[in-house]
Amino acid sequence: MDSYEEKISLLSEMIAFAVIDGELHDREYDFLKMVSEELHIDKETFLALFKKRNEFEVIKDEFHRILHFYRLALLMHCDGVLHEHERIAINEIGINMGLNPNAMKRVLHLMEQSPDQMVDAEVLLGAFHEQLN
Repeated sequence: MDSYEEKISLLSEMIAFAVIDGELHDREYDFLKMVSEELHIDKETFLALFKKRNEFEVIKDEFHRILHFYRLALLMHCDGVLHEHERIAINEIGINMGLNPNAMKRVLHLMEQSPDQMVDAEVLLGAFHEQLN
């Protein structure tokens, strides 16, 4: 992430995704807070993002789009409940970012099979790059 605006946009989209099922679970909030700290977003700005809706900035770099998709997938699994709204939304977001639907499906499947819902970075990137061949 290069600019502060891109970081805010990323976090805003993640917050919107977290509440798509109608509530914000403690584990989702904790995950979002951790991401905000990683992005060096102060607590006041972080809390303000819950009150307003931002326009989302397009992520131009493919690596960052894949990373963003993976963060959303982690957020989706964080409360331990997979809602159909979340599945639909993450697919729409991924497609809007220009990600390959088959690679997204593969990554989500691998995450569901993993005991901690995490996927190794090489496997994650490999799923998207194998679709290019």
